[in-house]
Amino acid sequence: MLGVAASSSPSFAAATTASAAHATHNRKTIGLAFHRNTFTSPPIFHSTDCGRFHFLSLRFSNAFSIKAMSDSQTLSVPTHDPQSSAPGNKQALISLSDKKDLAFLGTSLQELGYTIVSTGGTASALENAGVSVTKVEQLTCFPEMLDGRVKTLHPNIHGGILARRDQKHHIEALNKHGIGTFDVVVVNLYPFYDKVTSAGGIDFEDGIENIDIGGPAMIRAAAKNHKDVLVVVDSRDYPALLDFLKGNQDDQQFRRKLAWKAFQHVASYDSAVSEWLWKQTVGDKFPPNLTVPLSLKSSLRYGENPHQKAAFYVDKSLSEVSAGGIATAIQHHGKEMSYNNYLDADGAWNCVSEFRNPTCVIVKHSNPCGVASRDDILEAYRLAVKADPVSAFGGIVAFNTEVDEALAKEIREFRSPTDGETRMFYEIVVAPKYTEKGLEILCGKSKTLRILEAKKNEKGKLSLRQVGGGWLAQDSDDLTPQDIQFNVVSKKKPQDSELRDAEFAWLCVKHVKSNAIVIAKDNCMLGMGSGQPNRRESLRIALRKAGNEVKGAALASDAFFPFAWKDAVEEACESGIGVIAEPGGSIRDGDAVDCCNKYGVSLLFTNVRHFRH
Repeated sequence: MLGVAASSSPSFAAATTASAAHATHNRKTIGLAFHRNTFTSPPIFHSTDCGRFHFLSLRFSNAFSIKAMSDSQTLSVPTHDPQSSAPGNKQALISLSDKKDLAFLGTSLQELGYTIVSTGGTASALENAGVSVTKVEQLTCFPEMLDGRVKTLHPNIHGGILARRDQKHHIEALNKHGIGTFDVVVVNLYPFYDKVTSAGGIDFEDGIENIDIGGPAMIRAAAKNHKDVLVVVDSRDYPALLDFLKGNQDDQQFRRKLAWKAFQHVASYDSAVSEWLWKQTVGDKFPPNLTVPLSLKSSLRYGENPHQKAAFYVDKSLSEVSAGGIATAIQHHGKEMSYNNYLDADGAWNCVSEFRNPTCVIVKHSNPCGVASRDDILEAYRLAVKADPVSAFGGIVAFNTEVDEALAKEIREFRSPTDGETRMFYEIVVAPKYTEKGLEILCGKSKTLRILEAKKNEKGKLSLRQVGGGWLAQDSDDLTPQDIQFNVVSKKKPQDSELRDAEFAWLCVKHVKSNAIVIAKDNCMLGMGSGQPNRRESLRIALRKAGNEVKGAALASDAFFPFAWKDAVEEACESGIGVIAEPGGSIRDGDAVDCCNKYGVSLLFTNVRHFRH
């Protein structure tokens, strides 16, 4: 579109009436001149008022070509009189999807002398709140189009945002084209994240339409030029913005912090779009590039040790929405969580969530030291403590059932089996839910006891782990006994009760640090050995903890036994173990089979390894 613009100055306004009589003649003359020298199809004229200028527009219905015009044929755009949007006047650009506290912001900025420029629904909301608004199309001289895809992508907007106030030629360019500067840009984006994670899902085309284009462009422009433009993407920053504008000093650190937040906001937004689009196209779990958006949940007192600073971040990936886990647990009571608290609570919760029957798991230093399943959850709790009461003291206790009044009383009053007197102390209790009375009783146990309510982790998550200079990514280890086969490779077949014990031990051992051995019987862990450089030492620790109860119990190993004779397998058989479950895969598997046959022990190969480092 070519526009013939006339200044809206008072002198022009006075001449408007006289000029109106010649409008038709002028349009005809211009049309003939342009048609003869320039265009292959006849023009269609539109007259439109646009902010500072009155435009005579020439639109063409067919393809056309433009020839070079001599100076006498060139139409110039005259300079305009200073208006509210002229350079030097204070302007704030506001375009929001989330309109929380919009009226407060608009009113406050107007009181501070700012002209408010806004778009669509934001402009309407401001006007309904009694705030005077200049609509974006009054500055761009172009209507919103393409179903809202194009509104603010225009030099009259981005020129006003990006112009550097300390560069003379930037200001001269603005003056030449009649573009005003923006001092404040307040923008948030289409709710893409909420739309694509909604319960009912979203069609691909709807997802595409919820990808914001103009918003990120304005945010990035303002953030880049933060020395001159204040950019706000979070309604919680409105009070700080207004306080800053009321002050007399220009704090560049404040501006930089807002700019950082703006770029981070856009980066997280783009990360969600990228994750969603990758799943819509390829769906592979390991894309060529991976961005994990993390949001600070809390600063921690320290890390694993007091000399290490630490913080806790929540993963805002689309795949983590409503996917459960300790990161989204609700803390009902107690001291703030520590770095080690999160690690141990995560281990306890992941372990207990894998059991189908009512189960209690107690964890110390990321290892389950007590696990028991019973129809009576109170009995399960007592047996879990009994497995290793010394380790359980000061640990994390987790349940996969509701904590009611009776269970809460048992947790509060239960004495250590070591002396029958010392009341058990715990750092954390975690469960899927609590009754009102149960929660009240637990809160009375200790002011420091952390009480967490968590949702079970969904299967199929991506597991990430940091190494120096990089990250390791893998599928989460979600296999349960129901997912695999326990293949009998010995002469002796296990009884049904022994097979159930082997499955229970196998489910426990996957949560123990390698090298890991678990001894269990009657759905109760009797002893475990963890973290030893050789499997034989882990076995000996587990046997020592199990004591006399080892007779007829099941033993599970997280990996195969490299040796059998005069080694771990033979020691286990000699101790009275009734059934052994291990992955198999050693070049000496035959020795393990022969050893178990000699002692009359059932040997099961799972073909599944459970290393945990």
